[in-house]
Amino acid sequence: MSETGRASEARIGEAGRAVEAAGATEIIAVNAHHGLVELAAERVGDQSGEPLLLIMGLGTQMIYWPDELCAQFTAAGFAVARMDNRDVGLSTHLDHLGTPSLLRMLVKPRAAAAYRLDDMADDTVAVLDALGWASAHVVGASLGGMVAQTLACQHPDRVRSLTSIMSTPSPGIGRPAMRALRVLLSKPGTDRAGAQQHAVGLFRTIGSPGYPTNEDWLRDAAGRAFDRAPAGRGGLRQLAAIRASGDRRSALAGVRVPTLVIHGDRDPMIQPAGGRATAAAIPGARLVTFPGMGHDLPAPLWPRFVAEIRALAFGSG
Repeated sequence: MSETGRASEARIGEAGRAVEAAGATEIIAVNAHHGLVELAAERVGDQSGEPLLLIMGLGTQMIYWPDELCAQFTAAGFAVARMDNRDVGLSTHLDHLGTPSLLRMLVKPRAAAAYRLDDMADDTVAVLDALGWASAHVVGASLGGMVAQTLACQHPDRVRSLTSIMSTPSPGIGRPAMRALRVLLSKPGTDRAGAQQHAVGLFRTIGSPGYPTNEDWLRDAAGRAFDRAPAGRGGLRQLAAIRASGDRRSALAGVRVPTLVIHGDRDPMIQPAGGRATAAAIPGARLVTFPGMGHDLPAPLWPRFVAEIRALAFGSG
């Protein structure tokens, strides 16, 4: 069976569980298409509020936006949806396009890339269409922040507000520390237990030194991600897209939607210069830097994230 076929089959099973259990968060699967790429998304919780789309990072599935965080957004007045980017999770895996080498990414980044961030932003438009949302408040983390930035540049009418978390406007700004780069490029586990151990090792390296790592949650999330779709080489194609897409600062100067930039001062994957450059590039953007935060979303900071994004979307009053 093809990757697309497996994704469709898994998604059919997922759509059958609109409500997981009494009192659990309601999760409804949504299909979107952008050309031959099929995108998986989910509506999470009550949908009566302001539309909020969550876009996750490099090689990372949408379930890394925890249900509990989504519930906090819902309580703050948002209708929440999250999506799998192309090449990850239940969205189409483009394995037939091959795997770019790191050397080719460095020497000939445009030639190495099978697609670019523009294409991933267009994927997001397809998801918005499938959700029936003319526009939304868009929140992206890491690679998701780059996709969200590109969406605001290319499709400003679809973005009500922009929140860029632990991201950068250019692959040359905020480059990863060597320890982060080594773990980023390490091979994921080939079985469920290996995938769980890889996730724990990854976030021990890039996570927040000021906050305890919830390894039980990480193991659970990594196990569920493996069950949904084991990690392949899609992360390398996404990395090639980042490299090929270059510097967005000149385009970001034209963004006019309310913008929030969130970054940790201990982020080794996209160092704080990335957040500073993003905020400097977008007129009127507000930068919030959290001490002790690395390249993850520490649970103790969720109320602060939600409050900042709510103030951006609704106004401080």
